[in-house]
Amino acid sequence: MLIEILKSKIHRVTVTDANLNYIGSITIDQDLMDAANILPYEKVTVVNNNNGERLETYVIAGQRATGVICLNGAAARKVQKGDIIIIMSYANINFEEAKTFQPAIVFPDTATNRLAKQ
Repeated sequence: MLIEILKSKIHRVTVTDANLNYIGSITIDQDLMDAANILPYEKVTVVNNNNGERLETYVIAGQRATGVICLNGAAARKVQKGDIIIIMSYANINFEEAKTFQPAIVFPDTATNRLAKQ
């Protein structure tokens, strides 16, 4: 049996831009994608802490070390620059494997959308 489980989470990042005139998706700083094990074109759920909106879209890699979090296309209508969002992806895995699986969860600085230096 397969179950759907949280695979990746970028917890509380700040929207840096919303581009209505783009074909769709969310642009995420490549450093954040790497830390959360999220791939380009991967499906994600976006939750807006400011207004409660939830949406699904796919990821486009943004320039590294910029902190970019940009909602594109129709998703741009669900956020405003400065909103705090959570980005999550899921995976279908075997029930037994799910018992020990650990998702990649990152907690960036909401002021810069960057990870703390290790």
